[in-house]
Amino acid sequence: MAEHRSMQRAALLDAARSLLSEGGTEALTFPALAERTGLARSSVYEYFRSRGAVVEELCEADFPVWAAEVSAAMDAADGPQAKVEAYVRQQLALVGDRRHRAVVAISASELDAAAREKIRAAHGGLVTMIVAALGEMGHAQPRLAAMLLQGVVDAAVRRTELGAAEEPAVIAEAAVSMALRGVQG
Repeated sequence: MAEHRSMQRAALLDAARSLLSEGGTEALTFPALAERTGLARSSVYEYFRSRGAVVEELCEADFPVWAAEVSAAMDAADGPQAKVEAYVRQQLALVGDRRHRAVVAISASELDAAAREKIRAAHGGLVTMIVAALGEMGHAQPRLAAMLLQGVVDAAVRRTELGAAEEPAVIAEAAVSMALRGVQG
């Protein structure tokens, strides 16, 4: 019975990822989750009390995987500037990944305080990854620089997600250039 529930929960989360990446937060509804998984709508409520609960669990499942990919790219880089570049490029490379599209979609939605706090904490962990490299570069306030750098990345992600006139590679180059010039405090 526990294995069945676990499989159903995983199917619901997978359906939620698909719905979010295809149609944004408006697409994530319990009737849509029920339709995608073949469950009765009332059964969906047995797994999640609200959309916010679905979002929280998606963040708990997907954000660590995404962050590990960013961390691995940084670990493979040689030197602090290369780590900054890897930090920016890897996040932008993940834009097309449906796990990422789901996190972006839910970040913009109306969430309860617990879900918003989980997203903030996850982003805080991502920002923490780059602080040491910025310190090695001699920045007087590496934590502040890291938060501002993440703002550049977030803007580039939004620009890419919107299907801007620029190609994703052009957006990535601009973000890397801005990051490297702007963090050499």
